[in-house]
Amino acid sequence: MKYLVTGATGFLGRRLVAKLLARANATVYVLIRRASADKMDDLRTRLEADESRLIPVWGDITRDGVIDSAAVERLAGEIDHVFHLAAVYDMDMSDATADLFNVKGTANVLALAGALSNANKTKPKFHHMSSVAVAGADHVGRFSDEMFDVGQRLTHPYYRTKFQAEAVVREHARVPWRIYRPGMVVGDSETGEIDKIDGPYYFFPAIKALRDRLPKWLPLLGIEGGQMPIAPVDYVIDATVHIAHKREGNGKAYLLIQDNPPTAGEMTKIFVRAAHGPDVIHNLPSQQWSGALESQIKQVGAQLPAADWLAKRAARSLGVPLAILGYINNRAVFDDVNTRAALSGSGIDCPPLSEYAETLWRYWEMHLDCDVDVSASLVRRASGRVVVITGGSSGIGFATAKKLAAAGATVCLVARNPDKLEEARSIIATIGTAYAYACDLSDLAAIDACTDAILAEHHHVDILINNAGHSIRRAVFESLNRFHDYERTMQLNYFGALRMIFNLLPTMAKRRTGHILNVSSIGVLTNAPRFSAYVASKSALDAFSRCLSPEVASRNIDLTAVYMPLVRTPMIAPTKLYDYVPALTPEQAADMIANAIVDRPKSVASPLGTFAQVSYAMWPRVNDFVLHKAFHMFPSSKAARTKSGPAENSEKLNVPARLLAAILPGPYW
Repeated sequence: MKYLVTGATGFLGRRLVAKLLARANATVYVLIRRASADKMDDLRTRLEADESRLIPVWGDITRDGVIDSAAVERLAGEIDHVFHLAAVYDMDMSDATADLFNVKGTANVLALAGALSNANKTKPKFHHMSSVAVAGADHVGRFSDEMFDVGQRLTHPYYRTKFQAEAVVREHARVPWRIYRPGMVVGDSETGEIDKIDGPYYFFPAIKALRDRLPKWLPLLGIEGGQMPIAPVDYVIDATVHIAHKREGNGKAYLLIQDNPPTAGEMTKIFVRAAHGPDVIHNLPSQQWSGALESQIKQVGAQLPAADWLAKRAARSLGVPLAILGYINNRAVFDDVNTRAALSGSGIDCPPLSEYAETLWRYWEMHLDCDVDVSASLVRRASGRVVVITGGSSGIGFATAKKLAAAGATVCLVARNPDKLEEARSIIATIGTAYAYACDLSDLAAIDACTDAILAEHHHVDILINNAGHSIRRAVFESLNRFHDYERTMQLNYFGALRMIFNLLPTMAKRRTGHILNVSSIGVLTNAPRFSAYVASKSALDAFSRCLSPEVASRNIDLTAVYMPLVRTPMIAPTKLYDYVPALTPEQAADMIANAIVDRPKSVASPLGTFAQVSYAMWPRVNDFVLHKAFHMFPSSKAARTKSGPAENSEKLNVPARLLAAILPGPYW
């Protein structure tokens, strides 16, 4: 099977080409401008595609004929399917740009498909990637994939030209055609991967700010709004390729959206929950009053010459295109009747947003959220410094690395997984200077090789952040046959950190300056039950550091213990109990470390941690009593329970336990 694809280097196009190449005996011709030859090379490298199966066809969709006559002659009768994905998607684009690429470009590629027909062979099928935008921004009621021209208003250039492009296909095609109308396309439902900010992603910074500045227990109210026709990119591509190869289905359009899409309010609620922000307990209905309110606003706006300017200024301030803001109260109800029929029995279904929202959020937060808040004092302290961060490929270490790179530090990331480490390094490199050193921190010889490499490349280290760690939540009586848990935890959390200090301390001493930060745990201060292995390893590092500190005081080397409360990182994700428990975000944890770098204190702890430490020193029996009650109130995890464990042990908390968890975040987990 041979394919010609336009827009192959775009977000959807790359996915489509990869899917087509996965088919047996497939050859994909990519229509691309000569000026974008580097993008073709990147595409081939990314897909690891053989030159004989991924072939460039030089041309331009805005030019009559698209490709030269020799290429037409060479490809005539060879192409089975033409996928037209090239278009301009910009909510602030001009009418002229939209017309040139979206309408004229479609007409040109459609004509090319006709020219590639051969009397002796089957005509190529033409597959046009359209959009739900053909419904317009203010259509009221049902809009199915069987509907097209229903008198809808198309005031925005993108909506108008997507409609007109469809009309071109419907009216002028000389080859069999099918039209695909994806909704609001978000990242991959399995990986979260996306390379652009669009749709709900515009609101992620506001959700992040809300999460960081408001307590989790604070209930929020939202606005219901209209349905958001959302779909992950993997579903859009899987459905498109499947429908494209069905024998029947020509002359139809197919909506590619989630069945029963969430409203704007429901979507916001889902993403706030994915970000672990406060719960949106209720969305105020907007459909009853929005129409009348919109009418009144338009009447008032018509009398104010500056109304349009003010609206655009407000949209820019929020970082959201005006057209996106206006779509929140969408009143169309989309019906993918054709798509459901075409996918019947295929096993291809669009997952509900609630199942993959957290995946989208994690990917955005790691890869696309490069807006790092850095204080002037951190810049003064960190700029030009060499900083080593263990466990730097994710969680607290990664968030800290982003902040320090933005402050001007040279960041050396140390972690076990080379692929994740390189991914983290490449992201941080967009902010500042970052290096990657793959190392298993439970292997002392590997640590020696790692620190030798760091010193060979950078000659010294100014700041060492021992952040990597392994946590085990298991009661002692559940650990009697698991002594290796204690050995492994001590090996990584204590001996691994100790080896890093031993190897980097001499250069600090020679230069008479240095700062060592050990990321410890609130459990060290609270003596948390079920954490004997973890707390013991962190306490050992604490004791070592307290002994070392007076030995190096004259060499201007500071040691700081950061007693972290619970932080929502991948390390705690397997334990469902933590879903009920307030926790810091990695960014908030990074702020604690950044403040410690600036102030260089002996220790950093939350108020709760400090109180627990003082109360244990003054009233140890009272503390034991409280912790004993908490031990029985909060169950063991499924992984920790023995086969003979009590049946009532469950990770689902009762009301008193959930209340205590909300009031006293941190000491028991």
